[in-house]
Amino acid sequence: MLAPYPRLVRAGFQRHSAYRAASLAGLFTNTVFGLLRVSVLLAVVGHAGAAPGYDAASTATFVWLGQGLLTVVTLWGDGELSDRVRTGQVAIDLARPWDLQAAVLATELGRAGHAMLIRFVPPILFGALVLPFRWPHQLSTWPVFAVSVLLAVVVCAQIRFLLELTSFWLLDSRGVRSLWGAVSGPLCGLVVPLSYFPAPLRGVLELTPFPAIMQTPIDVFSERGATVALLAHQLAWAVLLLAGGHLVLGRATRRLVVQGG
Repeated sequence: MLAPYPRLVRAGFQRHSAYRAASLAGLFTNTVFGLLRVSVLLAVVGHAGAAPGYDAASTATFVWLGQGLLTVVTLWGDGELSDRVRTGQVAIDLARPWDLQAAVLATELGRAGHAMLIRFVPPILFGALVLPFRWPHQLSTWPVFAVSVLLAVVVCAQIRFLLELTSFWLLDSRGVRSLWGAVSGPLCGLVVPLSYFPAPLRGVLELTPFPAIMQTPIDVFSERGATVALLAHQLAWAVLLLAGGHLVLGRATRRLVVQGG
């Protein structure tokens, strides 16, 4: 019999694989937006000759990797945990024989595995067929990229977990989640490469978890920068956010009040 967390990983995968039409619709939308984004950035590169270290091939690679990773890491989420806190159903979750933080993360890993197959691979293949694309030159880059994506999923999931835990105090986390939605895309390297930013701002961002979510996996795939340093940054933030989530969840459950009860 499987332990609770591997079963939750499998359940997370199966839950999202059940909605094939929604997955295909999302894949189509991602691909269309990818074409729009790559056309804009390629126009910038064509005008400038090369924008901060990016030629046509690396720019197209950046866009398609970002479009694929967007659903894998799930920048914005659906606020399910926040809703369960607001309605009081989280009391049932906390009474179950598991650690809630680990359970949420396990489910998230299953969802990310499904997204990797359905929402990551097809846009990459499409982008490589229709536009210049830069594949890794070294075979060893592939397993390192897989580790980087895994760490990116953990980092992003724990940030969203912390944001949704604010519902224990605010009852509704939509405000803080909306703020996150507004700043996360540009600052994590989804909209444009972070090398486009002024050097002082890049220096500040390197101290935050933002690059670990999107820019770092893209850089690892593109073989840009020191791989060990990139992974170390991701791992450090993954550990810090996991510890922070554990601490905040402990404080939140100590003040849990179920509405109407």
